[in-house]
Amino acid sequence: MSKQGIVYFVGAGPGDPKLITMRGLECLQEADCIVYDRLANPELIKHAKVDVETIFCGKLPDHHTLTQDEINAVLIEKAKEGKNVVRLKGGDPAVFGRVGEEADFCKKHGIPYEMIPGITAGIAAPLYAGIPITHREHSTSFACITGHALGTDMTDTRWQGLADSIDSLVFYMGIKNLPIIATKLVEHGKAPETPTAVIEWGTTEKQRVAVGTLGTIVQVMEEQQLKNPAIIIVGDVVGLREQLKWWENDL
Repeated sequence: MSKQGIVYFVGAGPGDPKLITMRGLECLQEADCIVYDRLANPELIKHAKVDVETIFCGKLPDHHTLTQDEINAVLIEKAKEGKNVVRLKGGDPAVFGRVGEEADFCKKHGIPYEMIPGITAGIAAPLYAGIPITHREHSTSFACITGHALGTDMTDTRWQGLADSIDSLVFYMGIKNLPIIATKLVEHGKAPETPTAVIEWGTTEKQRVAVGTLGTIVQVMEEQQLKNPAIIIVGDVVGLREQLKWWENDL
């Protein structure tokens, strides 16, 4: 009987390869096969064995290298070959990373797995831009929200609760829907003057930051031509950037 493989769901971190966890790095070093996303820094693969098998399954808004069903099938196939499989996911695998679906698929097929957390971009990108997600004087709560909700108007998003109750709002995958996000928040009570930032390719050498308000951020972002991948952060903590920014100073 052949040896049973295992799948490690590893959070690659937000972009800077040095931000991966020690456990995640250990899994990479022991991997026989790495199935990796577009937002997982390919520099991390240099830590793997020379003969490691690599499979790219990156997803763009309008193009998927592999469908989700195909990714699921690859994980099972490689594990059944007796391989240590690393499913390398950008950020944290459980923050809009579909780890629940993929782990459930492994479970149903009798494949053991381990989940290794990673630093999510919604916290790391703002911090690299000099914006702490919480601050005793400005923010005692934050929420991470998908900006790529089903439907064209994001009607399923609980705008009233976000506008009323949460100090710092972080939207993932929201560039296309930024006009909707800004409009909905203002309609539900957020002041148009609320500081807002867009951070492109956070924690990497390609990082760019656009800062404005809910009322101006769409125009500012368009003028600076920021694109995906990017994080949107809304809240008073954005106002701390000018005094706390550090990443640009080190480049």
